[in-house]
Amino acid sequence: MPTQADQIWFNAQIDTMDPTCPRATALAVRNGRLIAVGSDEAVTVLAGPGTAMRDMGELFLMPGLVESHTHALWGACRDLFEVFVGYDEEFSVLLGAIKERAAATEPGRSIAGGPWRPDMRDQMGSCPRRLLDAITTVHPVILKDVSHHIVWCNSLALEKAGLTAETSDIPGGIVERDETGTPTGILAEAASAPVQALLNWAPEQLAEGCRYFVRYFNRMGITAFKEPMAYEPELSTYHAADQSGDLTLHGAAHIARTSPASITPMAYEEMERLSDRYASNNLRTRFAKLFLDGVAPGFTASFLDPYLAESGYDAAGHDPDATLLIAPRELDVTVMELDRRGFVVKMHAVGDNAIRKGLDAIETTRRTNGPSGLRHEIAHSAFVSDADLPRFRALDAVAEISPKLWYPNPATAAQVAVLGRGRMARLHRVRDLLRAGAEVICASDWPAAAPDANPWTGLAGLISRRNATRAHEGAINPEQAIPLPEALRLYTVNGARSLGMENETGSLETGKWADFIVLNKNPENLDYVEIGATQVRETWWKGRQVYG
Repeated sequence: MPTQADQIWFNAQIDTMDPTCPRATALAVRNGRLIAVGSDEAVTVLAGPGTAMRDMGELFLMPGLVESHTHALWGACRDLFEVFVGYDEEFSVLLGAIKERAAATEPGRSIAGGPWRPDMRDQMGSCPRRLLDAITTVHPVILKDVSHHIVWCNSLALEKAGLTAETSDIPGGIVERDETGTPTGILAEAASAPVQALLNWAPEQLAEGCRYFVRYFNRMGITAFKEPMAYEPELSTYHAADQSGDLTLHGAAHIARTSPASITPMAYEEMERLSDRYASNNLRTRFAKLFLDGVAPGFTASFLDPYLAESGYDAAGHDPDATLLIAPRELDVTVMELDRRGFVVKMHAVGDNAIRKGLDAIETTRRTNGPSGLRHEIAHSAFVSDADLPRFRALDAVAEISPKLWYPNPATAAQVAVLGRGRMARLHRVRDLLRAGAEVICASDWPAAAPDANPWTGLAGLISRRNATRAHEGAINPEQAIPLPEALRLYTVNGARSLGMENETGSLETGKWADFIVLNKNPENLDYVEIGATQVRETWWKGRQVYG
């Protein structure tokens, strides 16, 4: 006798993302898993006395979305506890907000906030710390730029971090100094680690932040996510939320061996301890993170060709490897060892030289370790050279892309200023990557460089290369736009594969979890602006309604 369904949805427009049955009108669920997907006639026969029946009135259903790179707790804590003025605000608004927070904050407590943009540097003066000192000398102040790779801080923050004129430069970082050698308050990459250590959130704040972002993601139609830079506080928070039933998302956490927040690489044994300690039903932890370079506006992204000389860069002395955060041979050894220990490696790489070195390390690992089945990732993959496009497929490597960074945004002008419009024409080559056979996944990188984690504006950017909110006009490389069906697969099927969950989620197929979302309209009938404004009606995760 056929199994009776707990729940049946029928009379719907369903995009299953399953190539063997791409369209359906009904689905049935038992114990959180799909037991049938197909026509109303084929599925409703599984109804019994206790089955909950939902006539969807031809509403649109599709798999839940996968967010493949988001600093979820950072974003939540930014919204809840930091000074955040938005990415388009005036400089005076940011300073006013810091002044207001200082007046309401107990002396001695750190103030974090931002963001500030590269175009604000002229307003900071020759010694930016003094501008913040004029606001407060009794609170350490640490303000992040839009990329989160560069911070601006006051004298007290520098003092508490032990950064003085006598402090040596920090490997992998930049300490901007005045004519006396004293730090000006601008710190990039690993040099920011000592002041970022002043911003540790309490466990109860992290727990509140976790509840906040889970609700936010579910409201956006996200049913799975990847944390790209986890240490023990983040892992502990995610694990506790899963144990209590508050983590209504499939998750994976890339444990940070290296990052701008640390100077010394985490020991492999410590990574294994953390992975084993915090893995749980809905949290996968055999993932690792490396940083290969920084960001273009700070001259810390690693490019084969120099930055523009007119931007103040020493083009004549350009060394592509000088901005690498991990030397090539060390990188090869690191990726080989992480692969041997079973970690999927995600490597931050923006410049074409950094991307090449990441692919070189994967190639060396494949040649030395043999096939492991682990599909290592190049995060952001912003500027991929022609020669490296086919290597993703050849090496079974994954190109992670950030569509919310492609369309015109507050950071675009800064990128053009240091790279020129010619090189910007090679930015985010998603269409070229797909045509070269690369597997591509999508992410927001929220809150770094993205004001929010809304996947729908990212999706709109994928298909148009324009800003769906129309806050910034124009397009970036519109010839790299891709069709909506391709774009949706990157957010669903491919995202699930990057989690190692291709047999459990990402498409609506019998045996998989019932992870799906309900929309008012079929996105295929909408333009990019309408897609960017999408409102999710309902989100279902493991057959349980988590939003709506």
